[in-house]
Amino acid sequence: MPIKSDIANSFIGEKSYFEGKFLINGTIQINGKFEGKILKVDQIFVGQSGKIKGNLEANSIVIEGVVIGNIKATTRVMLLPTARVLGDLRTPELIIQNGVILEGRCLISNNLNTSSQDAILREYDAE
Repeated sequence: MPIKSDIANSFIGEKSYFEGKFLINGTIQINGKFEGKILKVDQIFVGQSGKIKGNLEANSIVIEGVVIGNIKATTRVMLLPTARVLGDLRTPELIIQNGVILEGRCLISNNLNTSSQDAILREYDAE
Protein backbone atom coordinates (compact mmCIF):
# COMPACT_ATOMS: atom_id res chain seq x y z
CA MET A 1 0.00 0.00 0.00
CA PRO A 2 2.77 2.49 -0.84
CA ILE A 3 1.74 6.09 -1.33
CA LYS A 4 2.33 7.39 -4.82
CA SER A 5 4.55 10.44 -4.90
CA ASP A 6 1.75 12.41 -6.57
CA ILE A 7 -0.46 11.84 -3.49
CA ALA A 8 2.18 12.85 -0.94
CA ASN A 9 2.51 16.63 -0.67
CA SER A 10 5.89 16.34 1.09
CA PHE A 11 8.71 14.03 0.14
CA ILE A 12 12.17 13.20 1.53
CA GLY A 13 14.02 11.52 -1.34
CA GLU A 14 16.21 8.41 -1.17
CA LYS A 15 19.56 10.21 -0.84
CA SER A 16 18.19 13.13 1.21
CA TYR A 17 18.66 13.80 4.92
CA PHE A 18 16.48 16.02 7.15
CA GLU A 19 17.19 16.84 10.78
CA GLY A 20 14.94 18.78 13.16
CA LYS A 21 11.24 19.14 13.91
CA PHE A 22 8.82 18.53 11.05
CA LEU A 23 5.14 19.57 11.34
CA ILE A 24 3.13 19.60 8.11
CA ASN A 25 -0.42 19.25 6.88
CA GLY A 26 -1.06 16.35 4.53
CA THR A 27 0.98 13.30 3.65
CA ILE A 28 4.72 12.72 3.69
CA GLN A 29 6.66 9.96 2.01
CA ILE A 30 10.14 9.31 3.39
CA ASN A 31 12.62 7.36 1.30
CA GLY A 32 15.66 9.12 2.78
CA LYS A 33 16.72 9.79 6.35
CA PHE A 34 14.96 11.84 9.05
CA GLU A 35 16.30 12.51 12.55
CA GLY A 36 14.41 14.72 14.94
CA LYS A 37 12.23 15.10 17.99
CA ILE A 38 8.86 14.51 16.32
CA LEU A 39 7.46 13.99 12.88
CA LYS A 40 3.82 15.08 13.09
CA VAL A 41 1.65 14.94 9.95
CA ASP A 42 -1.70 13.56 8.73
CA GLN A 43 -0.24 10.47 7.03
CA ILE A 44 3.27 9.06 7.02
CA PHE A 45 4.70 6.52 4.61
CA VAL A 46 8.23 5.28 5.29
CA GLY A 47 9.53 3.60 2.12
CA GLN A 48 11.87 0.62 2.01
CA SER A 49 14.95 2.87 1.92
CA GLY A 50 13.51 5.25 4.56
CA LYS A 51 15.22 5.57 7.94
CA ILE A 52 13.83 7.55 10.87
CA LYS A 53 15.27 8.24 14.31
CA GLY A 54 12.60 10.12 16.25
CA ASN A 55 8.97 9.88 17.31
CA LEU A 56 6.17 9.68 14.74
CA GLU A 57 2.65 11.01 15.24
CA ALA A 58 -0.07 10.86 12.57
CA ASN A 59 -3.55 9.64 11.72
CA SER A 60 -2.18 6.75 9.65
CA ILE A 61 1.37 5.37 9.41
CA VAL A 62 2.70 2.81 6.92
CA ILE A 63 6.26 1.55 7.40
CA GLU A 64 8.48 -0.42 5.02
CA GLY A 65 11.82 0.96 6.26
CA VAL A 66 13.57 1.46 9.62
CA VAL A 67 12.12 3.46 12.52
CA ILE A 68 13.85 4.00 15.86
CA GLY A 69 11.39 5.88 18.08
CA ASN A 70 7.86 5.77 19.43
CA ILE A 71 4.89 5.69 17.07
CA LYS A 72 1.40 7.07 17.76
CA ALA A 73 -1.40 6.84 15.19
CA THR A 74 -5.02 7.84 15.76
CA THR A 75 -6.31 5.48 13.04
CA ARG A 76 -3.83 2.70 12.18
CA VAL A 77 -0.24 1.53 11.90
CA MET A 78 0.67 -0.88 9.11
CA LEU A 79 4.05 -2.64 9.18
CA LEU A 80 4.95 -4.14 5.79
CA PRO A 81 7.34 -7.14 5.47
CA THR A 82 10.57 -5.10 5.31
CA ALA A 83 9.71 -2.89 8.32
CA ARG A 84 12.18 -2.72 11.21
CA VAL A 85 10.88 -0.89 14.30
CA LEU A 86 12.50 -0.23 17.67
CA GLY A 87 10.03 1.66 19.88
CA ASP A 88 6.58 1.65 21.43
CA LEU A 89 3.38 1.75 19.34
CA ARG A 90 0.04 3.33 20.32
CA THR A 91 -2.85 2.91 17.89
CA PRO A 92 -6.43 1.61 17.64
CA GLU A 93 -5.46 -0.75 14.78
CA LEU A 94 -2.14 -2.52 14.16
CA ILE A 95 -1.44 -4.57 11.03
CA ILE A 96 1.81 -6.57 11.02
CA GLN A 97 2.79 -8.54 7.94
CA ASN A 98 5.08 -11.56 7.94
CA GLY A 99 8.77 -10.64 7.96
CA VAL A 100 8.53 -7.55 10.20
CA ILE A 101 11.01 -7.06 13.03
CA LEU A 102 9.49 -5.15 15.98
CA GLU A 103 10.83 -4.57 19.46
CA GLY A 104 8.76 -2.45 21.81
CA ARG A 105 5.47 -2.30 23.65
CA CYS A 106 2.17 -2.10 21.80
CA LEU A 107 -0.92 -0.36 23.13
CA ILE A 108 -3.90 -1.11 20.94
CA SER A 109 -7.04 0.66 22.06
CA ASN A 110 -9.80 2.83 20.62
CA ASN A 111 -9.16 5.34 23.41
CA LEU A 112 -5.45 6.13 23.58
CA ASN A 113 -5.99 8.78 26.28
CA THR A 114 -7.12 6.44 29.08
CA SER A 115 -5.43 3.51 30.75
CA SER A 116 -6.16 0.22 29.02
CA GLN A 117 -5.04 -1.60 32.15
CA ASP A 118 -7.83 0.06 34.18
CA ALA A 119 -10.45 -0.80 31.55
CA ILE A 120 -9.34 -4.44 31.42
CA LEU A 121 -9.30 -4.77 35.23
CA ARG A 122 -12.78 -3.17 35.47
CA GLU A 123 -14.09 -5.66 32.89
CA TYR A 124 -12.50 -8.57 34.74
CA ASP A 125 -13.98 -7.48 38.08
CA ALA A 126 -17.47 -6.85 36.64
CA GLU A 127 -20.09 -9.45 37.48
